[in-house]
Amino acid sequence: MTDMVELARNVATRAHAGQVDKVGRPYIEHPAAVAARLSTADERVVGWLHDVVEDTDITLAELRAMGFTTEQVLAVDAMTKRRGETLAESMVRVMADPVAPRVKRADVSHNGDPARLALVEDNATRARLQTKYERTAGLLGTTLKDVLSEFGVRR
Repeated sequence: MTDMVELARNVATRAHAGQVDKVGRPYIEHPAAVAARLSTADERVVGWLHDVVEDTDITLAELRAMGFTTEQVLAVDAMTKRRGETLAESMVRVMADPVAPRVKRADVSHNGDPARLALVEDNATRARLQTKYERTAGLLGTTLKDVLSEFGVRR
């Protein structure tokens, strides 16, 4: 693991401390799974950090001050959904960045993993999330089936 990836892991672990996901698991398991699916150091850094600006008090400026590269911070910014923004608007920004599309596909592959979705007890919530991940994959120019396959997720 490179120093920057390790720093990103540490930042994400501290930032997401105490948070839980939709099925009650420690939230840090999600960025850990996303980062593990990625190949390059930049992808892994962004994989660890992809939700910190959206879901914690950490800012892009703070990430830059911590030593993350401009490219890494721009990719985190591309991954960060804005309040009031549509999914389509968000995906246009993701697609405009050189690193963010692959990180977003890894994100969708973990969120849309059928085994993970099966843990969501509420049927309506599970169906809503399934539809969201299918739509997100479409806006990324692919399908959920292909995203799952890209990252070796069994259906």
